[in-house]
Amino acid sequence: MVKTLHPTSYNEVYYVGHFFRQGFAVIMDLTAMTDADALPLVDFAAGLIVGRGGAMERVTPKVFLLTPPAPHP
Repeated sequence: MVKTLHPTSYNEVYYVGHFFRQGFAVIMDLTAMTDADALPLVDFAAGLIVGRGGAMERVTPKVFLLTPPAPHP
């Protein structure tokens, strides 16, 4: 399942981490935010990917797909 989130402030970054840690792919749509406000969320997502594994792909300039690591059998 894929969760699509449309954060409007950094306070909503909690949901990105929550769903990613639960094993969901997350689409983080930052189009409602200024570049300056969106940058800390991108930084958080990059740290999440490094710390938990997975991948981050830019879909459009302000939309990112975070894919969790594959579960181990």
